[in-house]
Amino acid sequence: MTTAHTGPRIEAATLAEAVAALRARGLRLSGARRVVLEALYETDQPLSAEQIADGIGTLPASDLASVYRNLETLERLGLVQHVHLGHGAGRYVRAGREREYLVCERCGANRAVRPEQLDGVRDAVEASTGFRARFSHFPIVGLCGDCAAAEPEG
Repeated sequence: MTTAHTGPRIEAATLAEAVAALRARGLRLSGARRVVLEALYETDQPLSAEQIADGIGTLPASDLASVYRNLETLERLGLVQHVHLGHGAGRYVRAGREREYLVCERCGANRAVRPEQLDGVRDAVEASTGFRARFSHFPIVGLCGDCAAAEPEG
């Protein structure tokens, strides 16, 4: 089982701030690293390494191994966070903006929510088990509103 990066996360609101944070930690901005960062700043949606390697928007395609190496480096620095949103490869998002995830097990829809929106669930888990849950690395899985509505009453 993979685990979430537990070091401090860096909230870089812009690509320029992310580049500055990278350089402040003694790393250079290679072309491959720039493409990974630009892809993550193109969207708020979690991206797989394969999506980044295939090219997002106007960004060029990249070598998949290089994308993975750069994502690992950026995660270790606290600029990137990886999450698992159901079956398949992990996804990557910009770090620093706390969010947790809900995933529909039927249609695959996923939604990021602010952690405080799940405080009731977290409190219920803690009250019954003593365990303080986080849903930032692995999501809460269930049925989205549309899929739940389409399910026969039973």
